[in-house]
Amino acid sequence: MQTGSINVQTENIFPIIKKFLYSDHEIFLRELVSNAVDATQKRKTLAKLGEISALDEQANTQIDLLLDEEAKTLTIRDRGIGMTAEEIDKYINQIAFSGATEFLDKYKGDEAKTAIIGHFGLGFYSAFMVAKEVEIVSLSQREGSQAVRWTCDGSPNYTIDDAEKAEAGTDIILHIADDSTEFLEKSRIEGILNKYCKFMPVDIVFGTRSRWEDDPDGKKDEDGNIERVEVEEPNVINKTAPAWTKAPADLEDEDYKTFYKDLYPMNFEDPLFHIHLNVDYPFNLTGILYFPQLKKEMELRRDKIHLYSNQVFISDNVENIVPDFLTLLHGVIDSPDIPLNVSRSYLQEDGNVKKISGHISKKVADKLASMFKKDRETFEKQWDDLRIFIEYGMLTDEKFLERAKKFMLFKDTSGKCHTHEELIALVGETQKDKNNKIILPYTADAKAQHAYVQAATDHGYNVLVMEGPLAAHVVQKLEETYTDLQFKRVDSEVVDKLIEKDEVATSALDEKQEEVLKPVLESAFPGDSYKVKFEAMSPTAAPITITRSEFMRRMKEQQAVGGGGFQMFGSLPDSYDVVVNANHPFAQKLLGETDDAQRTAIAKRAADLARLSQGLLEGEELTAFVAEGYAALA
Repeated sequence: MQTGSINVQTENIFPIIKKFLYSDHEIFLRELVSNAVDATQKRKTLAKLGEISALDEQANTQIDLLLDEEAKTLTIRDRGIGMTAEEIDKYINQIAFSGATEFLDKYKGDEAKTAIIGHFGLGFYSAFMVAKEVEIVSLSQREGSQAVRWTCDGSPNYTIDDAEKAEAGTDIILHIADDSTEFLEKSRIEGILNKYCKFMPVDIVFGTRSRWEDDPDGKKDEDGNIERVEVEEPNVINKTAPAWTKAPADLEDEDYKTFYKDLYPMNFEDPLFHIHLNVDYPFNLTGILYFPQLKKEMELRRDKIHLYSNQVFISDNVENIVPDFLTLLHGVIDSPDIPLNVSRSYLQEDGNVKKISGHISKKVADKLASMFKKDRETFEKQWDDLRIFIEYGMLTDEKFLERAKKFMLFKDTSGKCHTHEELIALVGETQKDKNNKIILPYTADAKAQHAYVQAATDHGYNVLVMEGPLAAHVVQKLEETYTDLQFKRVDSEVVDKLIEKDEVATSALDEKQEEVLKPVLESAFPGDSYKVKFEAMSPTAAPITITRSEFMRRMKEQQAVGGGGFQMFGSLPDSYDVVVNANHPFAQKLLGETDDAQRTAIAKRAADLARLSQGLLEGEELTAFVAEGYAALA
């Protein structure tokens, strides 16, 4: 029997390992299972290279997890290459060295690189975060090897002696500590395996599961139906060949949808489409990204794209690995070139990460451009889902913005979609103002702003739909991008002033008459938020229209969703312009009314109707207005 002390550089290494190696203690299982996969892949690789005897085609290379609640042990068993006493001493007792590193130095082919996913070293010692004692029982694949047992109780001291083991491979036996008994629960272990090991390239078996099948002997019940019998079978946790590891030519659309359900079993909607990533130069990258059905929602969750390294789950936080707008997508990214156990600040500066991020952004833009070019009809049908994603990309990524000009669409209230060039040609001279700038009226909610939309379309204007939480930011960005355009929401001005022309309309009211009516109308509106003014408009236009300054409203909306330097606008009270149509008969009727009480009542009624049309009449005032309406019917 050999005894000794683990070769470490500080006496305090174990407390550091146990407390600070990983933030989540559950990560130990990923490390140990990936080590087992590593050993299994090594065995397969060396057999192919002729370094060891060829594997029997029927050889069972699965990894087993054995839970013994009474003994309080959890065993990870592989049938990989195994270790001799000398190798245990080198790879386990001397933390500074890694068997995987040496393996790669000796065998430099792509096959060998793919085979290595974990490494012995600190990863193995994560076991001591949950175990009070760890045993290794291993038998090397080398002919004539003696099985050995390594034991350590969490101190730097260990023992190595001979052991009995029937087949090559390694058992890692964890004697679970009293403060970590959660890892003796079957459901807890299965949950961790499903999280980290769901797509590892070697079968991982944890216990058994039951399924029902027809009786193999054809035994029938009283009704003459073949009886169903319960069959126990190995509970294989993972799928060893997930879709992203295959060539796109080998997959059908249904395969991609099936894999999507594997990733998100609680998502019952199919994705719109997918992008298959497959790059081997200048970096290694595989994966599949899915476009979900966003509709008019914007769910910024950073846990929808899963990051893997050679099929080992690393994280569901891809911040700084993909551009921010891509966090709206779902899917998998797998790259061994991304440094994994480093700080986020390091990731931001890593050259490979920047290259990968840029490539993914370009790949997504190219896919959208291709879809638009090949099948514009389908692209337009999916626009309501794509719009938020594309808009978010344009706002946050300048390179994507340039690429998006090819497929960015402007949708109007009739449901038609236009490119920038098509829109300019469509509106022509009709929507040019007196300064020769093209004005684009838009609505954030066609139903709520129906009266304003109707007034604009009756004028012959094409009204765009710019809705969602990003609308204010998007119109600002589009104005910066296309300097020949200016956006105005339909409720920001009365329709006659929406697109200012050189023509000057004649008012039916003179200044004195306006001075008479102004205080009457001002008293009909509550507080100081409503500013009354008179405009010469068509007699058929609404008698009173409430508008909101385009500039003020836009700044407040931008501030509400993260508007940079517009914080001051968010604290300002809402302000509304009450535009009185000087040429509407209402103005003359109000002017001609000699009874002050009646004049006040008429003004209040008109003011309430105007506020109601904008959704500004609410609470007690709305109740009183409705009651008056019903009373008038009696």
